[in-house]
Order: sequence, then C-alpha cells, then structure tokens
Amino acid sequence: MAKGKNVLTTGDVAKICNVAARTVSKWFDGGQLKGYRIPGSRDRRIPVRELIRFMKSHDIPSPVPSFGRTRVLIADTNNGTGAALAEELKSKTEYEVRLADSVFETGAAAFEFAPHVLLVNLMSREINAADICKSIRSNDDLQTIRIIALANHLNKSEASALLQQGFDGCVMDPGDAAAVISKIEQATAIIY
Repeated sequence: MAKGKNVLTTGDVAKICNVAARTVSKWFDGGQLKGYRIPGSRDRRIPVRELIRFMKSHDIPSPVPSFGRTRVLIADTNNGTGAALAEELKSKTEYEVRLADSVFETGAAAFEFAPHVLLVNLMSREINAADICKSIRSNDDLQTIRIIALANHLNKSEASALLQQGFDGCVMDPGDAAAVISKIEQATAIIY
C-alpha cells in the first residue's frame, strides 16, 4: 500500500477508537491488538487490517480511517465511459481517481494504488466483475476496499445477488456522478 497509510501508531489508533494512547498500549501489550515494535525502540505499530479486525471483534464503531484523500479506482474497459466518470469525480470531489482498463491492471492497481473504493462497470467487456470481487474479498491485504458495481437497469433480485457476491453497493446509473459520489460516501462512512 505505497500510496496509503497501512500501519498506524498508537496515537493514530487512539484517535480512531476515541480512547487514550495508553489504552491502546495496554491492548497491544496484552496481546489483544496485534502489531510490532520498532527495532531499538518501544514504539508500537499496528497494521490497519489488524485494527479493523480488532474493532469488529469488539464492536467498536468508528469512521473508516481516512488518511489523505479518498482513493477511487474505476475498473472499466470502455475508456470513454470510465474516463468521463473519472473526470466528473475529479472535478466534483477531492478524490484521487485512477482508471484500470483490464483485469490485470485492476489487480495491480488494487495493491499499488490501495484504493478505498473500487467502482466496477458491470457492462465492461473483458472484465468479470464477480471474479474481481471474489479475488479482492479472498485477499487479506485488500479487505478494506469497498466495491461498488456500476450497472444499468438492475431489478431488486439482481441488485441483491450483487450484495451476496460481496459487493458493498450498486449504482443503477453510472452516468449519474451525484449518485456515484453518494454511494462512495456511504461506503466509506463506517466500518461494517
């Protein structure tokens, strides 16, 4: 996760969990919160995925840690549509947006760019949205990515099937930038 902060200090964790830094140190020293110490120092570091696991297991509600701008990756083989959406998002938000036009590029960008949200155009040629979703959900390093399907005219059962496949949401009109932004904001608002 070169672009995003994937390791936190005890102070970072304290702010996210709304507790004192000493409390986080006790969780760490007691083995409840996994991480590592900086060699030659008493400083502790906690991976983001470990914090998410800890918060889920202890029912700690908190906003998703947001370090810097929200990163959005768009997987769309139709560069015209994907590029148009990317430009809309850049002009209307402070998001950092990238476009991937193949399955390989999407996978590589998921690791290198470390997006908060992945938008997958279901109408894209050569992109199997279900396979992308399954791959991301099965990789521990990518668990924090929220995946939103971009589709046209889905019925309720089709939308429900997407959620069962592991998608976090669906936008019925990918050309509606306001709807896409709203769904991104919903997806990144809380840790599920």
